[in-house]
Amino acid sequence: MDYSTSQTVGLSRPQKGLDFWNSIAPVLGLFFLAPLTAEYLIGYLSMTFAEMHMGLLLLAPTYGGAAIIIRESARRTGRGWPTIILLSLAFGIFMAGLIDHSLFDPSYQITELWHDMPNPTYIPALGISYLDALYFVLGHVIWSISAPIAIIETFVPRSDDQFFPSALQMAGTAIVVMALIALAFSVRLEERPFAAIRLPKPWVVGTAAFMLLSLPNIIETACEMLGIPSMFMIDWPGFIINILTVGLLAALTWRWSQSRDWSASHTLSLAGGALLTRAWIAFLLVPFDEAMFYDELVQRTVFLLGVVMLLLLAAWKIRAEKKRYEAWV
Repeated sequence: MDYSTSQTVGLSRPQKGLDFWNSIAPVLGLFFLAPLTAEYLIGYLSMTFAEMHMGLLLLAPTYGGAAIIIRESARRTGRGWPTIILLSLAFGIFMAGLIDHSLFDPSYQITELWHDMPNPTYIPALGISYLDALYFVLGHVIWSISAPIAIIETFVPRSDDQFFPSALQMAGTAIVVMALIALAFSVRLEERPFAAIRLPKPWVVGTAAFMLLSLPNIIETACEMLGIPSMFMIDWPGFIINILTVGLLAALTWRWSQSRDWSASHTLSLAGGALLTRAWIAFLLVPFDEAMFYDELVQRTVFLLGVVMLLLLAAWKIRAEKKRYEAWV
């Protein structure tokens, strides 16, 4: 089996010749990377660096802890990315439905900008907005869990709101979460024949992820620059556009990953495209708080540069592993 595609070892399981720090560092990395990509990278929180450090200590157990549990549960039971994605989906619904109640609370707002915006996709009978649900849940699937896991695995190859949902809403959410968890563990990582398909270069895979995940924001930004009303992006057309772009990316990823040439470089590029999307969209979140304009601008620039450096370091690690593998063979 190609060294670059074998990732069934737990993060905390030390490999031969590695010391304790090398085995525990990836766990700490995922513990803190997950909340950074989940909450800070997008830039909608107006916080000083000191406040961000304090917040990280509170958010890391939630996001980082969940990412570690999901990754370890999947890899140590011999399962792969289908299981990780399904468990991430369960986590996203769990967070939005049972923890912060953003799935059901019509007054839930992340930024002041949302207060005066209509919510055409809100379904009173179900008590949810389909578009908000897509944003909240998908955000957890991609940026809270999957992308951080993909990045960290590059370094260890082989290896005061009183709103409360109704009892029916809570029970329904819990059932969906449990069903997704059960489905996740019904999917096994089995040997399968590789498809004879032409696999794009890793940079093409990363570009596809970046463009498809950015497309809804590009459409909205282009409309605003051209003086065209963009309110349709928070209505059903916007919901459909988001579903189609994510669905197309999922379909392409599934097909490409069937190739025997799919490697850790492709996985890294896919995750990198997702993180860079998150980073550049942060600069679109205007208006900034005037009192913190420069602080927020600096923070977002620092996060963008941090993502770039992290991806470059991960790419270097893959290349070094490949050279060692080729020399060994």
